[in-house]
Amino acid sequence: MDDRILQQCEELMKKGSTSFHKAFDVLPSPRREAVHVIYAFCRIIDDSVDEPEGAPFSIHELREHFMNLEQADGHFIWPALRWLFSGFPQLQREPFLLQMEGQLRDLTFTAYDTMEQLKDYCYLVAGTVGEMLLPVLRDDQSEAARTSGIALGIGMQLVNIIRDVGEDLRRGRRYVPLEVMGRHGYSQQELEDGEVNHRFTAVIQELRTEALDWFRQGLTHVDTYPLESGLAIELAASFYAAILDAVEADEYDVFRKRSYVSDEAKLQLFQRTVVRYAGVRTAVV
Repeated sequence: MDDRILQQCEELMKKGSTSFHKAFDVLPSPRREAVHVIYAFCRIIDDSVDEPEGAPFSIHELREHFMNLEQADGHFIWPALRWLFSGFPQLQREPFLLQMEGQLRDLTFTAYDTMEQLKDYCYLVAGTVGEMLLPVLRDDQSEAARTSGIALGIGMQLVNIIRDVGEDLRRGRRYVPLEVMGRHGYSQQELEDGEVNHRFTAVIQELRTEALDWFRQGLTHVDTYPLESGLAIELAASFYAAILDAVEADEYDVFRKRSYVSDEAKLQLFQRTVVRYAGVRTAVV
């Protein structure tokens, strides 16, 4: 394997999510590089739907190439994926196909009525990432850890949905379920107008509570992972959950602001988490 191919995957991860890159940088090789490859492919899948004009492949082309992975060429992701599946033989292809199925849904199913519908979507586009990471982060195939990994992915996707309400509306999508809006008396028209009031705040707070519940489930078995993997999972979860605090600090104006966690806040989270993992190789965040 040409190291430059894996470096390209890492660069795509750095560009797409500094939080995830910093969290998983504590992993030893080759687990670390495997996470870079998984993230890079998921990023390319996401871009094929959200930013198709700048994506190297359409979602349909990605699926076709992935189904014929041994022959796929023309981009660094294909040899990287072949390296990934060769080095981690317990890794299944099904979660990757489900991930693409979830992204395809964004092209046709653009408004959600119930939390159950939203949960199914969150599993497809994010819970599957937990399944992809399981054989990379640990050597056994624990069903309990798999369930927790899925839960953490769902929680993270709910955070994305909260943070990106305005951006998604501009793309013609409404992930906030009507049943949640209805419980708090917040109307579709208010949402389209970008109105932030006490009713909208209540909607976001309900989604926040739901996300944090999934985070709690997701961290249930973190102590059964190798130390570096457990640390990486906790860091990723803490960085992502902190976005919810940033949304609150921005007074819930997710229509006009993109809330983010500062480097200083990430450093504090890192320092608080790493003390529980004595002996793990770490770099300054």
